[in-house]
Amino acid sequence: MGENMRRDSGPPWGCDPVVPELHDSCAGYDSITGRSDSTALMNKTVTLKSSSSELDFDRPNIEDYLPSGSTIQQEPHGKLFLHDLLNISPTLSEAAGAIVDDSFTRCFKSNPPEPWNWNVYLFPLWCFGVVIRYLILFPIRVLGLTIGWIIFLSSFIPVHFLLKGQDKLRRSIERSLVEMMCSFFVASWTGVVKYHGPRPSRRPKQMTAFAVIMQKHPGWVGLLQSTILESLGCIWFNRTEAKDREIVARKLRDHVQGADNNPLLIFPEGTCVNNHYTVMFKKGAFELDSTVCPVAIKYNKIFVDAFWNSRKQSFTMHLLQLMTSWAVVCDVWYLEPQNLKPGETPIEFAERVRDIISVRAGLKKVPWDGYLKYSRPSPKHRERKQQDFADSVLRRLKEK
Repeated sequence: MGENMRRDSGPPWGCDPVVPELHDSCAGYDSITGRSDSTALMNKTVTLKSSSSELDFDRPNIEDYLPSGSTIQQEPHGKLFLHDLLNISPTLSEAAGAIVDDSFTRCFKSNPPEPWNWNVYLFPLWCFGVVIRYLILFPIRVLGLTIGWIIFLSSFIPVHFLLKGQDKLRRSIERSLVEMMCSFFVASWTGVVKYHGPRPSRRPKQMTAFAVIMQKHPGWVGLLQSTILESLGCIWFNRTEAKDREIVARKLRDHVQGADNNPLLIFPEGTCVNNHYTVMFKKGAFELDSTVCPVAIKYNKIFVDAFWNSRKQSFTMHLLQLMTSWAVVCDVWYLEPQNLKPGETPIEFAERVRDIISVRAGLKKVPWDGYLKYSRPSPKHRERKQQDFADSVLRRLKEK
């Protein structure tokens, strides 16, 4: 994580000329007798031996902190002081390295664009662009999205309730309507999406709609999940519930066995990452004994950062941010389908797919579990660190 801090063998504070009475070995001055010769220094040493705890306020004897009856073997040329024992430079070095090179937190941070408009000739153009985006483009996009919702709801509600007995026809129409509504959303951002490679297809006349596995959200997003997106066979879960993980695993197996079900669109990281890194993939999707079609997505942040930082921004505000930008630009690569190789474990399969996606999209792999974003450090981990520090103190005791 970082280079260890240098540890000197002498006192950490050195010989400060402002405080000569604390460093007689350097200044050669006896603050008690007022003599500065070698005899005075020897007398000072004798005095320190008789009452070290009274005079060495900055350097207390470690024997004062040991249980009664315990003794320490002292070297002939010095004593073991508390500051020598509690040398925490390795611990501080590790903590500083974790702060400087925090490869986990940076995976979930938004990256604001570099300021470019603070000069005389670009600032007026930027202000003109703000007027166009907020007063012209944004109202047009809101109007288009509203028209899309009107068309969608006026068609989806009758189909959903009137075609209850004809499930196959109803699901087909609902899929088409959801796909149309998604197109309205992308249009409201002026989405510019460039596709590379053939789209995976399992059978003739394959529907392009996908069933999605995602976190259950509150508010109006949760309402859409439980009503409209339910028609696609989407699977919801709660990260904090262990029971939900078992339910999701069972639903995954049931979904892939159905011939008429939509293909599953899975984000195996389990959380939103800022499109610079790839965290560890969950192995559940790779235990289904099914063909995996990797899809790599890379956003061009020239106009807006499409990453949703759910800890700092609601989905509504994120949607407004996209709708008030010039455009959302991204590339999508459909990669070669992959299958589990003989003798390969699901974890190795997941890592192999992660390598393929990372290379294609130019993302950096990091050895982190994305679920750590939603959890606090384990008390066992903290206790283990404390025990390591205690062991280092005991080793110093034995060395001295």
